Amino acid sequence: MENKDLNPVEHIKLRSDGLRGTLKESLQDNYTGNVRPDDEALVKFHGMYVQDDRDRREERALKKLDKLYSFMIRLRIPGGVVSAGQWLTAHRISEEYGTGTIKITTRQTIQLHGLLKHQLRDTIQGFLQADLDSIAACGDVNRNVICSSHPQVSPLHEEIFSFADKLSKHLLPKTKAYYEIFVDDELVYERETEKDELYEDRYLPRKFKIAIAIPPTNDVDVFANDIGLIAIIEDGKFVGFNLAVGGGLSTTHGNPNTYSRLATEIGFISGEENILKVCYEVLTIQRDFGYRGDRKLARLKYTIDKMGVENFKQELEKRSGISLQPLRNYSFEERNDRYGWAKDSYGKWNFGVFIENGVIKPDQKAFLYEVANLHVSDVRFTCNQNLILGNINEEDKPKVQKLLAKHKIGQKDSALRVSSMACVALPTCPLALAEAQRYLPELITKIEPLLEKHKLAKDEISIRMTGCPNGCGRSYLAEIGFVGTGPGQYNLMLGGDRLGVRLNKVYKKQVEESEILDTLDGLFDKYNQEKLKGETFGDYSNRVLFG
Repeated sequence: MENKDLNPVEHIKLRSDGLRGTLKESLQDNYTGNVRPDDEALVKFHGMYVQDDRDRREERALKKLDKLYSFMIRLRIPGGVVSAGQWLTAHRISEEYGTGTIKITTRQTIQLHGLLKHQLRDTIQGFLQADLDSIAACGDVNRNVICSSHPQVSPLHEEIFSFADKLSKHLLPKTKAYYEIFVDDELVYERETEKDELYEDRYLPRKFKIAIAIPPTNDVDVFANDIGLIAIIEDGKFVGFNLAVGGGLSTTHGNPNTYSRLATEIGFISGEENILKVCYEVLTIQRDFGYRGDRKLARLKYTIDKMGVENFKQELEKRSGISLQPLRNYSFEERNDRYGWAKDSYGKWNFGVFIENGVIKPDQKAFLYEVANLHVSDVRFTCNQNLILGNINEEDKPKVQKLLAKHKIGQKDSALRVSSMACVALPTCPLALAEAQRYLPELITKIEPLLEKHKLAKDEISIRMTGCPNGCGRSYLAEIGFVGTGPGQYNLMLGGDRLGVRLNKVYKKQVEESEILDTLDGLFDKYNQEKLKGETFGDYSNRVLFG
């Protein structure tokens, strides 16, 4: 593709000098809380997004003030596990900078909102002292690698889980810009040591996501990712992964060329070296064949559909020198997180905590601070935006239980609520068309009586909401999905399955709350009376509404 046909972000990357741009100068500009226009794209590669408080835009515009700019910073935590000490660092930094809220994301990490520009360097340096960073947590690179989070899912969890960190390190950009800009590293780096054979100076056409699922759990929504690795366990041993490629959920309203796609399983791979090599070459194919003219059409899913699955597979085998083997058998049986106490096969205790939409509330934050100060557990973030206090010895369990009781953590929530998920949306996400995180809890409170009415209160129906069609809350894989179309309006999506292996479909467009509740009331009534034995709401909806 000639340079004149590239989208503007491609030009910014090419002239960025290894993602440096003018970020150092931008951080020193005192006339605005933002960075320079080109640097808005580059700062993402360092794990940050520029945001502003959209609730206050009108008020500030009337006063002829600049937007109230701030930054969101997202950490790179492969597999989502931090030590007690690292959690204490995150707690301290969140108290000193930003809004004070720690948000668990759908990609098994945490992010802080409301950081001011002059606080970024101190924030990053504080995280680095705790061996945490935000490198490649955003941007057109491989992002945080996620993995099934609960050790109880498999006796081999630790062995399989280790691939999240191995892949993350293997696919990191080589540039040292992060340290030069935000840490003032005085070491002299020869630029040739920054030569990046994977990303070159172009990086990828778009973001790239990898998930590792450990059957029987699909808590990672493995088929929603560019690369999905499904662990295969035979005769009690981990033997390798089924490789799935080309998943991605984001769409654009009114653009029929965009669509959600589940990843396609193309073969089995075994051996650590082969696994890393094959994943690496998937990225090089996307680097070389991905479309760079329109970012809306730049994900791997479009590359694969343009090439054809078989052609893609042949190119992958040619580049890697590895022949993919036939797919192996496995089955998924659950997707929700496990709450409360559970003992894993390593003899350690774990306690799952429900965190609604990933927003850690003040009482939960106080509890986690006290637990972390005991230094008897780690903290594990899940892809459903919850967390697990993990790796607790038998003798330390009473200490944690005492704090659980003190802070009233672990009280029972409805089956619908613990199966819910929402993206951040308003007021900080610049793409949001409607509420999500702030509104879904309220909507669930109004749906719960309907489930009680139709004797469905114990039914763990997955319900998810996003403020725009980008799919950060993975609404397209819910039994009941809401995709924002405008203030107070959503597309109602139905027919997804409970295990994350079937996309839902639009049932009604641009509905408001009253119509949502009326529609669900009628559907719950029919579902209760007409469902087949063992049939979930998603399966019923798919059969009756779209069959």
